[in-house]
Amino acid sequence: MKKQFLSFTLLLALSTWIAQAATVRGTVSDTAGKPLQGVVVTDGYNFTQTNERGEYSLDSNLDKSRFVYLSVPGDYEIEQTKGIPDLFYQQLDKSKEINEHDFTLTPRKQPIDGFVYLAISDPQTIDERQMKRFREETVPDLKQTIEHYQGKEVYGMALGDITWDRMDLFTPYKEAVSVLGIPMFSVIGNHDHDLRYPALSNQKVTEESYAERIYEDHFGPYNYSFNVGDAHIITLKDIDYYKDKKYDERFGKEQLEWLKNDLSYVKPGTLVFINVHAPVFNQTDKGGGNAEDAESLKEIVGPYNVHIFAGHTHFFENNQVTPNLYEHNIGAACGAWWAGHVNRCGAPNGYLVVEVKGNTATWYYKATGHDSDYQFRVYKPNEFKSQADYLVVNVWDWDPTYQVTWSENGIEKGRMEQFDDEDQDYIDMHGKPSGYHTSHLFRCHPSAGVKDVQIKVINRFGETFTKNVTLP
Repeated sequence: MKKQFLSFTLLLALSTWIAQAATVRGTVSDTAGKPLQGVVVTDGYNFTQTNERGEYSLDSNLDKSRFVYLSVPGDYEIEQTKGIPDLFYQQLDKSKEINEHDFTLTPRKQPIDGFVYLAISDPQTIDERQMKRFREETVPDLKQTIEHYQGKEVYGMALGDITWDRMDLFTPYKEAVSVLGIPMFSVIGNHDHDLRYPALSNQKVTEESYAERIYEDHFGPYNYSFNVGDAHIITLKDIDYYKDKKYDERFGKEQLEWLKNDLSYVKPGTLVFINVHAPVFNQTDKGGGNAEDAESLKEIVGPYNVHIFAGHTHFFENNQVTPNLYEHNIGAACGAWWAGHVNRCGAPNGYLVVEVKGNTATWYYKATGHDSDYQFRVYKPNEFKSQADYLVVNVWDWDPTYQVTWSENGIEKGRMEQFDDEDQDYIDMHGKPSGYHTSHLFRCHPSAGVKDVQIKVINRFGETFTKNVTLP
């Protein structure tokens, strides 16, 4: 008995010493002061959970870890300051041996069964003129969509390249999205790095200046997660930045280890959103930009019901990678860098609207300045120059579950023929062909003398979109 008592005393002393030795520690409680147990806490490298007293401790390397932050549980509010969620993290002070940081979470008044998620790729403004377009075109459209979902919780996620190497435009961007009245999260893109410096992982950890620093000052950590209802939402950096606009699309071991640790606290089968900048599983020729370590990611996320949201390519492509893994490489909000109103694949400037209920997600692409039922573009014969004899349809949110059919003069003609080519709208905007072919093009050959053609598109959710076309 005495031996057991001594062992217990030593164990208690050891645990107390470990807590005292931790470089980062604190508590998590609710607004009533109740300690919260089981909340996941990370410093960007190490993970822990709060104990029954709401306490946490981390032995952090303060040369590498700049923040301590929570994965906010689904039963608590995501709080924001003027649209930017900035209360789930706190900055660490490397001049202190011990950092103490307490967090307070606000319980939801009632459980949440569903929400709306706005995935916005590449605002990518380079000057005030482009920021004006974002502010006067994209933001009002987003606001209109948010108002459509009045009574539902709405969350936004900017998928990187918030600006085009212009760190000074982060503040105008934040001012622009502050009017939306929703939490607007963000991903770090290649153009969100300070081009004067390498990433922190590519230089001595004691350096005070590194490529992600200004982004962090405005938006906090770049690898983080949070929960809304039953959904687990992750943002992950997949840009390995060297300096002077040189980078590789890569997660790297540290990012993938962080992801693996984060998901270790998540029940298999959970709906998981992973937000990245560069896509992971693109197949389109010259779409480009895939993260190099895709197979490692696929292995880690295998037990979950996963949707990946990506930008970077200014190109729309969907890929059902496995039955439980779907990637959305979304057309950019800026299209082809604010040169006009379309992306390189012909998809209009816009963003993805995702409706979540329980463990299920449905979605549609919302073209800026158009109604939500604008889901394809029709070219009459002679309008698509490389396909002059054909009527051509561009269905930007297409995947293999879609049906694209046509009829002429009321007679059903069956499925349209899918083909690869460069979109005509993009060629016209760009001024010449560039070789960026897309596979979400379809064509049919109307009979001579036919005046009336109807195009019907049925998406993966059984929703039908039609357009009647009058030929000359």
